[in-house]
Amino acid sequence: MLQGEYQSSSGTGANSTSEAIELTEYAKQLNADAVLLVTPYYNKPTQEGLYLHFKAIAEAVDIPQILYNVPSRTACDLLPGTVARLSKIDNIIGIKEATGDVSRVKEIQSLCADNFELYTGEDANTVDFILAGGQGVISVTANVAPAAMHNMCQAALDGNESEARAINETLAPLHQKLFVESNPIPVKWALNEMGLIPPGIRLPMTVLSEQHHEAVREALRAAGVLNH
Repeated sequence: MLQGEYQSSSGTGANSTSEAIELTEYAKQLNADAVLLVTPYYNKPTQEGLYLHFKAIAEAVDIPQILYNVPSRTACDLLPGTVARLSKIDNIIGIKEATGDVSRVKEIQSLCADNFELYTGEDANTVDFILAGGQGVISVTANVAPAAMHNMCQAALDGNESEARAINETLAPLHQKLFVESNPIPVKWALNEMGLIPPGIRLPMTVLSEQHHEAVREALRAAGVLNH
């Protein structure tokens, strides 16, 4: 849930630097406002390798770039010290920090300029992340409950903790049930159940197992986005 001017963003990361540059250039040609660059997966680069990877992309394509750190999926952790080095590059403007460790907000902020943007990638810790100083969330839950997620984030940004936590309580089942199988399996099924997209998902992802259907429906009902 990017706020401000970066309304149209594209994921252009890859574990090949040259491929990531090519994808990022293509996103720029399509008039994306910014790109999201996941850390290289599988090949497990060093911190110096990560720095040089993102530096090369930033220097090759003049578009705002947001780093994406999600070690649970990539087996690669972009450490705060490396983030600090990258934040000095003008068009690297922020990070989607999806380690689940809220303490990293303060650590990264202490190393980076005030205008470096921090977004969580974990819906369940969004309120705590924003109250710790983050700017928002790049969200799964927002795909099915965008208004509630927006209101929750705005309340937290305004310092209204009680309102933010009250909204989060209604969304908590979604934060959990949208991960009963690997993302984006449940959220794709949920959007189809809501009548917003056609059924189906690309391999190697598979359609949500029937045993989880009612649990996801209940979470959607709790959030007020499904009536049947």
